[in-house]
Amino acid sequence: MTYCIGILLDEGLVFLSDSRTNAGMDQINTFRKMTFWDVPADRVLVLLTAGNLAIGQGIVNVLKAKISPDKSAPHLLNVTSLFDAATLVGEAVREVHHRDAESLKEFGVEFNPTLILGGQIAGESPRLFTIYSAGNFIEATRDTPYFQIGEAKYGKPILDRVIRSGVGLDEAAKCALISMDSTIRSNLSVGLPLDLLYYRKDALQVQQHVSIDQHNLYFEMIRSRWGEQLRRVFQELPNPQW
Repeated sequence: MTYCIGILLDEGLVFLSDSRTNAGMDQINTFRKMTFWDVPADRVLVLLTAGNLAIGQGIVNVLKAKISPDKSAPHLLNVTSLFDAATLVGEAVREVHHRDAESLKEFGVEFNPTLILGGQIAGESPRLFTIYSAGNFIEATRDTPYFQIGEAKYGKPILDRVIRSGVGLDEAAKCALISMDSTIRSNLSVGLPLDLLYYRKDALQVQQHVSIDQHNLYFEMIRSRWGEQLRRVFQELPNPQW
């Protein structure tokens, strides 16, 4: 399993994904769930995948195979809107479903990908989408400025309390890391290393892409201090008087 977060803010976008895959107690591996395309002055597209790893990699490879300077057909590097890009991702999902779903079903494997696509194409504002296993999708709004895929339940409470469109990129990244830490602590199928990517509105290039492993001092500080502060606040609350 995995856990990925995409956050749409007035200042830009924040993406965070883990890299653990779990096919049984003896099959724990590391595979990146984040793919991005960065064409300076033109576009930044970030794709996060959750669900069956082979299905997710198949979708990404279908999208990459369609990118060619010799092709006039739409692909991720020539469409003029994020909506069109999300449509292409949905079509890739359906293409992989058409190719693999029946064979997977015979072996008891569910066709279950979910994806987050976000970024900015020159001429429009940053946008963020969740794409489902049927290839359909929804778009983030000011009222719903973040999406989660994968093991979402453990890290959702802090996002609901903190994330608003006006939150800054650094604060949103901090919140996303706390959300990820809560998930890692509660679910062994989510784990390090993490991919954290910042995108500032209208920059049209990635500001920062950080790989976070067990030696990252900031994430270690988050993990220890967040737990300590929660325990302190809990102890300060009065006990019930029935």
